[in-house]
Amino acid sequence: MNNVLAIAHKEIKAYFASPIAYIVVGFSAILFGWFFVNLLLYFDRMALQAAAGGPDTLNVNEMLIGPLLQNVAVVLLFTLPLVTMRTYSEEKRAGTIELLLTSPLTDVDIVLGKFLGAFVLYAAMLAVTAVHVGLLFLFGQPEWRPILTGYLGVLLMGSCFLSLGLFISSLTKNQIVAGMITFAVFLMFWVINWIASFAGPTMQVVLNYLSITEHLNDFTRGVIDTKHVVYYLSFIGFSLYLTVRSVDTERWRG
Repeated sequence: MNNVLAIAHKEIKAYFASPIAYIVVGFSAILFGWFFVNLLLYFDRMALQAAAGGPDTLNVNEMLIGPLLQNVAVVLLFTLPLVTMRTYSEEKRAGTIELLLTSPLTDVDIVLGKFLGAFVLYAAMLAVTAVHVGLLFLFGQPEWRPILTGYLGVLLMGSCFLSLGLFISSLTKNQIVAGMITFAVFLMFWVINWIASFAGPTMQVVLNYLSITEHLNDFTRGVIDTKHVVYYLSFIGFSLYLTVRSVDTERWRG
């Protein structure tokens, strides 16, 4: 465990020693704030219509916080490839991968340490966005349970992206190539359910299940369904397993 924490600490220092951490956190805060302001203005218009005789019930969780957390997937598409693209590609380019692989560390230690370092940066990114949601508690009375479960779903979904990005980064020496491929694969898992309506019944079920954003909906409603948790954890575990095998291949190749 100490080896994992040591690698994670090294990764976190590397993130904040370069512009990556500041770009990721700043860019995600700007995008999240843009979504927040627009959804807040929409909710305000609906509230004015309700006061003038429009719809009687307005729920801030359903109309603002739920859609806001679902739009986080858009933010992750652009920011998380920046986080994962350098994890192994930079090590290979700089020639430090040989030192890492010949050190008294197992492949699992290396992979888990890099994943944990990226996860801490991702958690910091989400912590910044929580400031916007916190403002709602100052001026309103949103339900806190759907917010917590929603953030849990976003945390799991982002962890899936991180684990997959680590695997892709382990396959190439070029950071730009790793970033572009990671973005393309993320986008595929984000839009794969768009074609479900044109497929047959069986394929429609399969495509909807493979969609990484489809599993987020229940979390934003305050529902923790075990099938969604199993999907996310299985996705993370399988991606990390592939990364371990990729690192092991690099060790034997070296």
